[in-house]
Amino acid sequence: MGMHDAERALFDLKQGRPLYVTAAGEPGALIATVDGLTDAALDTLRDEGPLRLAVTRHRAISMGLVPAAAVEGPRGVSLSLNGEGPEQILHLAMAKGRFSIDPRDVRPASCVEVGGLTLARLGRLLPAVVSATADPDGSPALRNAIANGAALSVTSSQVDELAGNVDVRVTQVSEGPVPLAEAEYARFVFFREAHGLLGHVAVLVGKQSDWPDPVPVRIHSACLTGDLFGSLRCDCGEQLRGSLRHFAGSGGGVLLYMGQEGRDIGLANKLRAYTLQEHGLDTVDADGVLGFGADEREYVAAVEMLKALGVARVRLLTNNPAKMEALRAGGIDVQDRRPLYGTLNRHNLPYVKAKMQRAGHWLADMLSGTPSPK
Repeated sequence: MGMHDAERALFDLKQGRPLYVTAAGEPGALIATVDGLTDAALDTLRDEGPLRLAVTRHRAISMGLVPAAAVEGPRGVSLSLNGEGPEQILHLAMAKGRFSIDPRDVRPASCVEVGGLTLARLGRLLPAVVSATADPDGSPALRNAIANGAALSVTSSQVDELAGNVDVRVTQVSEGPVPLAEAEYARFVFFREAHGLLGHVAVLVGKQSDWPDPVPVRIHSACLTGDLFGSLRCDCGEQLRGSLRHFAGSGGGVLLYMGQEGRDIGLANKLRAYTLQEHGLDTVDADGVLGFGADEREYVAAVEMLKALGVARVRLLTNNPAKMEALRAGGIDVQDRRPLYGTLNRHNLPYVKAKMQRAGHWLADMLSGTPSPK
């Protein structure tokens, strides 16, 4: 039942309801996410005691609370609040710049606070939570709220179990033919991760019996702005359609369309990062200001999807070394790699440069060209 409690807890947090989190060896706390924080939720927490704001290590570095050069450090950082309202707390949790914070009010986040941060991250919310130490034995209001289901209680170990469960299973009813402009013979197979938080689609181009060996494969993270609307900020849409054309011209292949928008920070946070980029930050630093790492994606689900499809040897269409490493670590034989480039323009040039210089993507050949005038 533990993981199911954590799933319910995640739903409650996304609905803006405070959650009671406990951990062995430390006091429990009532927690609410900063994303969507309301005055009512803050008042509920204040009734229990002084408020604290917990942020990730990435956010703490951007705030100047943790040295950027530190290799090791706490998973999160907690600082005391002093009467701020929801908008002020949101600013403190995601605005660009350094802040005048009394170092005596800063400490490593507790296991309870880290549990809240983990749930916020799983929900693709801004990874920042407000907490108030609380004890149902000493608070009739909290005790009654837990007893009648108004407040859910969950342990940090249950949250960790939910976060660590990355199994996938095929949803058989979601398989069907979908002829595409780039590849008329194509089938879509829908996969869902066991905890139900993310869904992914495998696009099978050509008849599986006719696929070449190794099988051409593209792992493509969902990008609403680029894939659907043709955003000039990235090269995602061109990579998506280019991979489908490659499959059609080479006898078939598999596109794994992963539900990992914005390198898995979610669409809302990606748009926040775009706003920060307008003020001079590159894509990596913008994500750091919001509390995320340079790339939050994992590829265990992609490995399991390929295994479920019976694909063991692949030619990977990618510029990202992490994808090759992840497939090989998962037991997939990556026989070959093929680069996949979009078109440079003045809007996506900083993004492509950051991917090469900050994340180690193989994009030197693409950058050696001349940006298009678009």
